[in-house]
Amino acid sequence: MSLIQVSNLTFAYDGSYDNIFENVSFQLDTDWKLGFTGRNGRGKTTFLNLLLGKHEYSGTISAKVSFDYFPFQVENRDQMTIDVVDAIYPDYEYWKLARELTLLQVSEEVLYRPFSSLSNGEQTKVLLAALFLKENSFLLIDEPTNHLDMGARKLVSDYLKAKSGYILVSHDRSFLDNCVDHILSINRTNIEVQRGNFSDWWENKQRQDQYELSENDKLKKDIKRLSEASKRTSNWSDEVEKTKNGTLNSGSKLDKGYVGHKAAKMMKRSKSMEQRQLSAIEDKSKLLRNVESSDSLKISQLRYHKNQFVEFDHVSIAYGERKVCQDISFVIEQGDRIVLSGKNGSGKSSLLKLLIGEPISYSGTIRKGSGLKISYVSQDTSHLQGNLTDYAREHGIDESLFKAILRKLDFSRVQFEKDISAYSGGQKKKVLIAKSLCESVHLHIWDEPLNFIDVISRMQIEELLLEYQPTILFVEHDSEFVSRIATKSIEL
Repeated sequence: MSLIQVSNLTFAYDGSYDNIFENVSFQLDTDWKLGFTGRNGRGKTTFLNLLLGKHEYSGTISAKVSFDYFPFQVENRDQMTIDVVDAIYPDYEYWKLARELTLLQVSEEVLYRPFSSLSNGEQTKVLLAALFLKENSFLLIDEPTNHLDMGARKLVSDYLKAKSGYILVSHDRSFLDNCVDHILSINRTNIEVQRGNFSDWWENKQRQDQYELSENDKLKKDIKRLSEASKRTSNWSDEVEKTKNGTLNSGSKLDKGYVGHKAAKMMKRSKSMEQRQLSAIEDKSKLLRNVESSDSLKISQLRYHKNQFVEFDHVSIAYGERKVCQDISFVIEQGDRIVLSGKNGSGKSSLLKLLIGEPISYSGTIRKGSGLKISYVSQDTSHLQGNLTDYAREHGIDESLFKAILRKLDFSRVQFEKDISAYSGGQKKKVLIAKSLCESVHLHIWDEPLNFIDVISRMQIEELLLEYQPTILFVEHDSEFVSRIATKSIEL
């Protein structure tokens, strides 16, 4: 056991006016299983890069362990998987690697296949197994769950539960609850460390937020009273200063030396009072520093003239000789919230793409209502670029509503001036979701919409879907989200 000590850490990117971290201090135990949470754009990945020594900063980060990052960057993805493992840790013992792969339910046979031929889940598991072979190393695990199906998420979470000595960035609540014993959270104005899993942290946060909000009216009154008192004090000292050049009521001259001395004392006293009042205002304002904005969102969905929207009748999809899914039959009706579930590669995304008209070869019948309007959120965000104003105009959506939704999803106004291509992965997904919510449609089709999106935003989106109950067909591997949202499940 040793400590990772962070003292007075301050960091900003070149050309930025705002510090991402400012005089941040805390310590971590290298035996902890740390869940790392915070809203998109708050600096989670930046902090991991600071630990890895990728940026210059002020303050100190001291540790007696080395840091390794997941996912390991594989330069040549066509090389054999065993060569990828060798590049990560040349001195490993084979039996230990075999043991780790067994725990992750991966066959040793994958080691002798090109890394690029492995599924996303197999790649994730192999890299985790290799990195955990290293001794005296603290792992920085950055969103391992993206594109993992539910079964694989549970398996990887159980694997991490049996390990220690890592920081895990994940927005999947069930995943975190199962495998972490401390939470490192980036709040609006500070970084905190708490013992417990995500649910423990969230319960404490809600309690603290509720306390701060309950104090809000009282604080506002106190701040108003102090501001008025400060203004009166300032006016009073100004009036005293003016008497230095005045006359007595009797018309005789004032002793300017005496009055000046008295005025100076009163001025000093008034300025001291004013400073105390301003300090009190500042202190009271700080009490609300970490309440997260999680306003409810709004959606406008069109009513369709029929109850049935779509019918899949014995649909099968194949790519060449490989059958992806076969004999799929289900109906989408008004108000349904249907989750497509199944292992990676079972055809979930292909079915969604069929529905939006992409050219995919299939057999069977798809009956889609005439005039049915659909909004689609894809997994891919690589095409996003340009500014938000042009993006809204290009897609024919209301710019004010679009930006208002992004504000509620924790976009700062500074983000509105940036090119979308410079956004974080979570911010890009929020752009796609905000666009979808702005579109007047009958049916929403969302393909893994929550990848990279922070937990609080996920909860906002959940509440939105539960309140407005739009008709939606979606693929998502966040079990908590699925259990709350889905009214039907189609298992492929």
